[in-house]
Amino acid sequence: MLHNKYDKETLLQKLKEEKFSRVVCSFYNYLDVEDPQELREALYKALSELSINGRIYLSYEGINAQVSVPEPYLEDFKQLLNNNDVTKGVKLRIGLSQINESFLKLAIKVRRYIVADGLNRDWLKFKDQGTHLKPMEFHKLVKEQKATIIDMRNFYESELGFFEGAIRPKAATFRDEIQEVIKKYEHKKDEKILLYCTGGIRCEKASAYMIEKGFTDVNQLEGGIVQYVNEVRKNGIEPLFKGVNFVFDERMTERITDDVLSTCGNCGKPADTPLNCENQGCHVLFVQCEECTKKLDSCCSKECQELWAIGEQREPLPHFNKSLEMRKARGLNQKT
Repeated sequence: MLHNKYDKETLLQKLKEEKFSRVVCSFYNYLDVEDPQELREALYKALSELSINGRIYLSYEGINAQVSVPEPYLEDFKQLLNNNDVTKGVKLRIGLSQINESFLKLAIKVRRYIVADGLNRDWLKFKDQGTHLKPMEFHKLVKEQKATIIDMRNFYESELGFFEGAIRPKAATFRDEIQEVIKKYEHKKDEKILLYCTGGIRCEKASAYMIEKGFTDVNQLEGGIVQYVNEVRKNGIEPLFKGVNFVFDERMTERITDDVLSTCGNCGKPADTPLNCENQGCHVLFVQCEECTKKLDSCCSKECQELWAIGEQREPLPHFNKSLEMRKARGLNQKT
């Protein structure tokens, strides 16, 4: 079977019965992949044999992976990666927090791009990327406040946590954000630019595109927020990234500092716990405080709660970027 055949409850039970710990990690690689579908089948078989869960995207432009690896098989996993031309030499980013339920199953999907960007593929060869800065180099420049720092994540990620002084575009997708950054900060083409994202993959594309558009001093945080926090903690240094780091698995966030930088989408109180609306027809991602979660049964609104209670799972109201509109109504936090 080259796909999961168990329901969520069974998967959770299987994880609870495991006698080992898991390591959450991620990696990516931009390179030409001749046959993504063939690679998908080979990877699925190999990773399944090691009981690895996670989410992997494959395309003709490369691989993007977030996985949960049984600790006893970690070295076998590394060897597997090094034996494959597509994954050989990739740098593993170890998660900041570890829970066995981070991923319930293994899902490997073939897509057009490993990161949706809407860019013309003819020029994007990644040969002219921004300068890759080691975490401590990036830390020093952020601390000096002599560069323009741009968060290349979506608004719902950057409102939960960010580097001090960073510009945080309000785009709901990476595709829109790239265009917003190019247009809005064109006047900074000859200034030093620092880009960062969760693990580095979005900055690879963003920096290449910015250089193509005439930006002359583009720099990116190597390994992203994950690698940065691991490095500063190892050196006993207080991170300049505040709040929580949004991640795309069952954890949803990794706590970096005790700062709560966002607000509840319902009442406006300080909160940084993201969740999806319990009404599956809506399922919007939003931030909610504990009190409102209990009051609304994890729904984003009273209307969704009423529909959920009677088993209705249709979208309650036609909307676009509902999560962003909820925050606009409350006022997006603009702390820097």
